[in-house]
Amino acid sequence: MFTIESEIPVNLLTFEPDALKVIGHSINIVTISSIKKLIEPAGRSFEMQWFTERELSASGFGNHRIQYLAGRFCVKKAVLQILGVEYNQDCFWLDLEVQRLSTGKPAILLDGKCQEIAVALGITKWLVSISHVSSYATASAIAL
Repeated sequence: MFTIESEIPVNLLTFEPDALKVIGHSINIVTISSIKKLIEPAGRSFEMQWFTERELSASGFGNHRIQYLAGRFCVKKAVLQILGVEYNQDCFWLDLEVQRLSTGKPAILLDGKCQEIAVALGITKWLVSISHVSSYATASAIAL
């Protein structure tokens, strides 16, 4: 049991204040090699269809670049799944941007259609986590 200001016992399993209402959750994982196979043949044209200029400018070079982009790909796919958008609809990929806060935490910035859908669903906050190693990238997105 958990007690809130009024000293009334509250069961945390059933307690859902509006600020913590989960609207959607998605987890994605990709192999780094699969993202590399998508990026290498098409080069910059592929990257510009799926990632914003700000995401690309922060991605660095070499193997870590592919890992970085794979992580962002996973986040974008997770967010689009929560929004109910098919991931093969190219126009939506650039309507969301994965940013890095000064604390190092990832954050989501929505624009255009993605923002419209999120507002319609009542989404006011995103919790995002990204992780990658040399072989895999994964991300989790929770819409509140």
